[in-house]
Amino acid sequence: MKLSSQALLLRIFIGESDKVGGKPLYEVVVEEARRRGMAGATVLRGFLGFGATSRIHTAKVLRLSEDLPIVVEIVDTKEKIEEFLPDLDGMIDQGLVTLEKVQVIAYRHNSTQK
Repeated sequence: MKLSSQALLLRIFIGESDKVGGKPLYEVVVEEARRRGMAGATVLRGFLGFGATSRIHTAKVLRLSEDLPIVVEIVDTKEKIEEFLPDLDGMIDQGLVTLEKVQVIAYRHNSTQK
């Protein structure tokens, strides 16, 4: 797959405990992005954060949270991201979704790797 130099970055801020049909929301989002043939997705797990409720979520030992911040990032063409948004909206009960224009410098893989 080749991406043009102009693309969109879809960033999804959710909680680790968010679920869809009993599965972690971040897994459902990544699996759906893969099913659609999107360029790629990355899940980042935060160790400290807060959202709309202002409740602190932390990985500190004395205050162990079971709902750490999760960020899912997907970069792809404007068309593919826009096609994905309605389905994504149906998956997310609470969280934050942002879009940014990005310039892709390189997107390649080594075809000899398995």
